[in-house]
Amino acid sequence: MSREPAPDPGGGLAASPVRYRLDLAYDGTDFSGWARQPGLRTVQGVLEDTLATIWRVPVALTVAGRTDAGVHADAQVAHVDLPAEVEPHPGLVGRLARMLPPDVRVRAVTAASEGFDARFSALRRHYVYRVSTAPWGPEPLRARDTLRWPRPLDPEAMNAAGRGLLGEHDFAAFCRPRPGATTIRELQALDWEPAAGETEVLVARLSADAFCHSMVRSIVGALLAVGEGRRPVGWPAQLLAARERSSEVTVAAARGLRLTGIDYPGDAELADRAAATRRRRGEPTGQPPLP
Repeated sequence: MSREPAPDPGGGLAASPVRYRLDLAYDGTDFSGWARQPGLRTVQGVLEDTLATIWRVPVALTVAGRTDAGVHADAQVAHVDLPAEVEPHPGLVGRLARMLPPDVRVRAVTAASEGFDARFSALRRHYVYRVSTAPWGPEPLRARDTLRWPRPLDPEAMNAAGRGLLGEHDFAAFCRPRPGATTIRELQALDWEPAAGETEVLVARLSADAFCHSMVRSIVGALLAVGEGRRPVGWPAQLLAARERSSEVTVAAARGLRLTGIDYPGDAELADRAAATRRRRGEPTGQPPLP
């Protein structure tokens, strides 16, 4: 944690902001996604407003991965830079539990290691997607995080199709474009398996260095088409050659998707990882990271 002094307008030295890491979880059903949007209820908006009330300073969170409306998170990570004189109280997590709505929880607020950046220091993100093929649909307690699929699915065909997407590719066919953003990603793991102890529920587990906008749900939508026999096993991999968003891919519903983990390197490698990620994505290294 760095508190190196910096010049202040009065000519003296003022302590630099101190970075803190937040570990959090949320049920995305009633949120319009992570990112703050005017007039809408978002995870970022709720958290920033609550923290600003506690700390009495403006709060701007940078998150590891922005989630879309309706997408959940078991293990989201964010960071915030606070003035040196504002130091989180040891009882902050308990206070947040009382002040925040029940669909968002902050599990920990800790001083970040030197060089840590919640977004750019991350090595990979892990997601899970749940689908119920039971005639009655998801069980009531899982209805908010499980997609109901009315037709049988072949997980072996879905796994075979998924293997064709592994590795580093331009996933433009599976992403909603954002100006100036690259769609090159490395998909490191993708597999479907039955959910342990549940009847007729399939779980997809996906890991990548990063995911572009709607990439996970688009991949799941393509694999569901393969699983029910509407598309051949090789079809999802063939889409990679399109290099632009494919209208043939149906984006799976948000409710089945959860961010389940984010991996970071050791403390000594955090700053180098952040710099390398910015270079790869074309982000200016001398500016604050984008949310």
